[in-house]
Amino acid sequence: MSTLGVKIKKLRELRNLTQGHMAEKLGISQSAYSKIELDETNVGYERLEQIARALDVSVQDVLAFDEKMFFSVMHNQNSSVGYVVHNNVQLAEKEREHYEEKIKLLEDKIKLLTEKCELLSEEVKRLKKE
Repeated sequence: MSTLGVKIKKLRELRNLTQGHMAEKLGISQSAYSKIELDETNVGYERLEQIARALDVSVQDVLAFDEKMFFSVMHNQNSSVGYVVHNNVQLAEKEREHYEEKIKLLEDKIKLLTEKCELLSEEVKRLKKE
């Protein structure tokens, strides 16, 4: 499970924002903001609300964010395809490819496990007959 700082960092990166931009939005120094992402400082609820606003997501989205979160394909106004996590958070091309690779690996693993379950089920049926 990711820490709050890691969640904030990942959401910031998905929005293509710099630490400097976030620090400016929060009215703090870049080094003070960096400590938030490194979990070197406690983040109170008010500060968390400010961070969520700067990231254009809800506090609940920040707290619930998980790298393993599924993303959906959405069409923007230009009819081109963009990949989003939640609240239209754009994924960088590398990030999208990374998630697609992970999904493919998980789908392959599910397929193999399903086949193994079927084989084991058949073996159980065979053994019951004996």
